Amino acid sequence: MIHLPVLITDLGLILAAAGITTLLFKRIRQPLVLGYILAGLLVGPHVKFIPTVTDNESIHIWAEIGVIFLLFSLGLEFSFKKLVKVGGSAGITAIVEVVFMLLTGFAAGKLMGWATMDSIFLGGILSVSSTTIIIRAFEELGVKHKKFAGLVFGVLIVEDLVAILLLVLLSTLAVSQQFAGPEMLESILKLGFFLVLWFIGGIFLVPSFLKATRKLMNDETMLVVSIALCLVMVLLAVKVGFSPALGAFIMGSILAETTQAERIEHLTKSVKDLFAAIFFVSVGMLIEPAILVKYAVPIFIITLATVAGKFLSSGLGALVSGQPLKTSVQTGMSLAQIGEFSFIIATLGLTLKVTSDFLYPIAVAVSAVTTFTTPYLIKASEPFYHFLERTLPRKWIEAINRYSSSTAGITTLSDWKILLKAYMSNTIIHSVILIAIVFLGTKFMQPFIAQHLINGKYGTAVSLVLSLVIMTPFLWALALRRLARTAYSHLWLNKKYTRGPLIALEVVRIALALFFVGFLIYQFYSTWISVSVAVFLLVLGMFLFSRRLQSFYNRLESRFLLNLNARERENAQPDILPWDTHLADLVVAPESNLVGKTLVDLAIREKYGVNIALIERGKLMIPTPGRDERLYPNDKLMVIGTDDQLAAVKALFETNIPESQEPSFPREEMTLQKVVITSGSPVFGQSIRTSGIRETTQGLVVGIERSGQRILNPDSGMVFESGDVVWIVGNKKKVPELMRGAI
Repeated sequence: MIHLPVLITDLGLILAAAGITTLLFKRIRQPLVLGYILAGLLVGPHVKFIPTVTDNESIHIWAEIGVIFLLFSLGLEFSFKKLVKVGGSAGITAIVEVVFMLLTGFAAGKLMGWATMDSIFLGGILSVSSTTIIIRAFEELGVKHKKFAGLVFGVLIVEDLVAILLLVLLSTLAVSQQFAGPEMLESILKLGFFLVLWFIGGIFLVPSFLKATRKLMNDETMLVVSIALCLVMVLLAVKVGFSPALGAFIMGSILAETTQAERIEHLTKSVKDLFAAIFFVSVGMLIEPAILVKYAVPIFIITLATVAGKFLSSGLGALVSGQPLKTSVQTGMSLAQIGEFSFIIATLGLTLKVTSDFLYPIAVAVSAVTTFTTPYLIKASEPFYHFLERTLPRKWIEAINRYSSSTAGITTLSDWKILLKAYMSNTIIHSVILIAIVFLGTKFMQPFIAQHLINGKYGTAVSLVLSLVIMTPFLWALALRRLARTAYSHLWLNKKYTRGPLIALEVVRIALALFFVGFLIYQFYSTWISVSVAVFLLVLGMFLFSRRLQSFYNRLESRFLLNLNARERENAQPDILPWDTHLADLVVAPESNLVGKTLVDLAIREKYGVNIALIERGKLMIPTPGRDERLYPNDKLMVIGTDDQLAAVKALFETNIPESQEPSFPREEMTLQKVVITSGSPVFGQSIRTSGIRETTQGLVVGIERSGQRILNPDSGMVFESGDVVWIVGNKKKVPELMRGAI
């Protein structure tokens, strides 16, 4: 008789239960995650009336693979570029929410008499919202075009990185079992170091590798290579003391910057869905119904704390960041749930055996309840805003509106701010690279050469020379590279106040480079005389070969930037916009009545109050199109309007089409920006039509604030006055030139 391994039997049982519950939950229009958890509860050891899984250890291994692919998939949607460009509003909102919920969870746990570690992990579980549940709810409710949706997506991006940081910090805390400040600081610095190193190395190597092997990559090969890259990064993360989930997330975020990101996401989706289903089923298997009954009151309290706390903290964070009351309320009520990262944090506590058995099923129960409530809260957010608007004192509403308006828009960066930002990023990036080279040279290169090539003092000398040669371009960039030339020149010309600090900055850069050289040499030779001589010779060589080093470094930098900017960002949204208006993307359906008509014939601005800022036609970009521009099938339009205006015009445009190729004009160049007119402004005293804004900045004036009044869609004959706050949709690099007198 043929013997069937228990693992295959258990896997068949899991997938059968998952398949049935998936169909059921599809039918009743509920998130599939809840179906998987229910399937796990049914095939788990606590339900006896149907066959149950017997080899729990193997299932846990499969579930860990599921976590890896789940985090890899989240990384593909994450992208470090999105984090950098997500905007201060989303960052402030996310930080306020996370800090508040960490404290709320800890306080709730202590008030219920829980142990300190249980309370800490409860705070971590409650601090992160569910990306999967929110995206699904937005799609089903059709609110992705609304202004608050862009802010929510930005908050979720920041929360993804915060969740990774929490995994590292909670792991450190669980191992040390004490609040050791130095250990926490070391973990944060270590995480920051490897994040920068992996991102720089990954962006430099991975896209180049994929580009070089593009002709050899069919779907099968791409799938294998993608999973291999993911698991290699998982191995590296574990080697340096991080969780496998972190490695998977990092590789996903690196691949998210490549031109193959969508293809990889499509190919790995089935693998991710399979193993993620096993993970969520394993989550359900750990739920004991008796514990849920026993802890019904804590579940109710924590659910209430989650919904109320996330609404208050997210809404308050959005208000503080300058969002209007409506957007803040909608954001707060959208983020009031916990999800996949909460399961992973709860699993971490259980795996490390530092949390009680009841915390895990409680977290799952709270997630299930808040998953059900999320769509209803999103639906109720706008009526609740109108209720608050009627109920709150008029002075409060006016104060919130004034604060939102005053914090909106862009400000001109001072030369010092531009220079210090450039110096800081240059120092951090090259310091990380140099530290990595020192570590690799002393820990790997020197032992390898001594063991396999040249032993003794000659082997040490060869290792040192090779390390110095590799370091030289980055030492030159750290110490001698010219940064922010225009800002530096402006400051240098102000002899009285700025030359001293500028010279001090240059001295610090050179001193830091010399420190890294001395530090490396000291690892090989402990005498300071040899260190001094080697430093002198290296500095002399850097000055003599400065031009060649610059040329070589520029080639490295060009390759890195080429890889980094290869993939076009989509659905770029500005940070803070006036009058509840925001940018959105609409598509001209081939069967639409709009096809072939000119903008002046359509009169979209006159009928709906919606402005067209950009037309994307294949690789062609048409910023601020003229009145005689015609619309063609599958044109993508970037438009600006309020939620109600966009909802009214959306039906004329919306359709599903294949993603476009890379455009020749970067769509992220088009943003909504604020310019304050003074008597010294080049456009002062001129009308909108004669100011040259459209021609010079590819810009469109969509609003003016004058003497406390707001004028939306001003007439082109309107003359600019001193003190006007002008809102322009245009090229983000050219519009600020208005402030510097470039027009």
